[in-house]
Amino acid sequence: MKSDLLLAVTQLAAERNLPQPIVVKAVEAALASAYKRDPAAQGQDVIVEMDPVDGEVTVRTVRHVVEEVEDPLMELTAEQAQDLQAGAVVGDMIETGQLEYNPGRIAAQTAKQVVMQRLREAERDIVFEEFIDKEGEVLTATVQRVESRWVTVDLGRAEAVMPPTEQSPFERYRPGQQLKFYVVQVGRTIRGPEIVVSRTHPDLLRRLFEVEVPEIFSGVIEIKAIAREPGARSKVAVASNQDGVDAVGACVGLRGIRIQNVVNELLGEKIDVIEWDEDPVKFISNSLSPAVVDHVELNVEEESATVLVPDRQLSLAIGREGQNARLAAKLTNWRIDIQGTSQVAVQEAATPAAPEATPATEVPAAVADPVAAEIAPAKETVAAEVATATTAEAAGVAGSEAATKEPVPESEAEAGPPESETEEIPSTSGIDAELLALEEELAQLEREEQARKEVEAAQVLDVSSDDLWQVDTGPETKSADDSSGAIRFAEDIAGFRETDAGRRGGRRGGSSARNRRRR
Repeated sequence: MKSDLLLAVTQLAAERNLPQPIVVKAVEAALASAYKRDPAAQGQDVIVEMDPVDGEVTVRTVRHVVEEVEDPLMELTAEQAQDLQAGAVVGDMIETGQLEYNPGRIAAQTAKQVVMQRLREAERDIVFEEFIDKEGEVLTATVQRVESRWVTVDLGRAEAVMPPTEQSPFERYRPGQQLKFYVVQVGRTIRGPEIVVSRTHPDLLRRLFEVEVPEIFSGVIEIKAIAREPGARSKVAVASNQDGVDAVGACVGLRGIRIQNVVNELLGEKIDVIEWDEDPVKFISNSLSPAVVDHVELNVEEESATVLVPDRQLSLAIGREGQNARLAAKLTNWRIDIQGTSQVAVQEAATPAAPEATPATEVPAAVADPVAAEIAPAKETVAAEVATATTAEAAGVAGSEAATKEPVPESEAEAGPPESETEEIPSTSGIDAELLALEEELAQLEREEQARKEVEAAQVLDVSSDDLWQVDTGPETKSADDSSGAIRFAEDIAGFRETDAGRRGGRRGGSSARNRRRR
């Protein structure tokens, strides 16, 4: 028949969800602690044992075998122990007697406190042992509360915390929300196990792919690298360990169903699955997907790569705020410099221009002697042209504009060298002379125009006042050059009108006189 103590232990184990042996050990430790305070123990160490079958309790007093005795009631030497138990050595416990089990005599309150303390310690140990094996795994948990930017989640038998550094900046957490969390760390503290979970760890993406893609879980497909910006975008490099298996296609799934499940678990985070390659050039080209790469140039010493892409693909390769380039650099562990084709063409065109500048300055020094022989006649030709042009302008002051320009080509034909020589060796002094000749021509034209205006003004002033009011009315007064009835000024029109009016008035007067005579 089971004792009441055993029934109570069984019920307590069920309530605490603890194994019964652990609860039995806690009760034994509590009873031993209470018996030590009993005067019957006489200061000796007490051990309590309870039978797990019928609940019978045995209380024994023991002494410890040591080399040097400090407490005679609890310790004894090896020689003394030989009298009680043959073959006893240092470290053994020698039973010295038994005490009667009397529950009424022990301190119940002390036993209760010890039992509860031992049970809490047992619970902490069990929880720690349970979750220490789940470190690095993904667990489904419920958000319990959010306070001071720290999120507390319920894992069932324990609580976990998610610090701000492990939270996605694009996610908002609310109590009661169920999410998948990555277990980052499990530690032991005085208050129990401390579990830290994350929603930003790259291995969270790895574990989700292992759940959704059986080929990854079985090892047929291997995830080589992961680069992630939590909540925004991630890149996953995969490789196949078996011929005939498309690594990228297996991860994406039919109509993208597999990768869509992963995206939903991460609340809409975009995921790029690319093919891993041993060749860094191909791997870097694939890492910049979806952009198309024309050429990749590696610098192995600096672990950097210069990537050439078409101009229309440049913004796509860099990504929004450089996101695609950053993820590619994290994925490949190479520093990537992305350039467009037009930019590279400009750099290539500018690069050879520098060495060509030095020979250009050295050419005149190398051919100074041959050119000097040709420059001398060129200077003489220019001087002759200037002299001829000046003479022609001085002679044609009263002439027309065409007359001033005709002597210039004639003098050039007589005194100048062949045109080919003049064009091959341009002279700065010749150009200045030509400009001077043109300025002289313009000045001469202005003087001619001024002289013509002065002559016209003088002719107008020589006309007498009688000529201004004289109008030719008959053939005898007309000159050979004037036409009949010609009117030159407005005054002529006024005089002509007065004369015509007088004639008309005379005719009207004659008619009136004839009419009076008839009457």
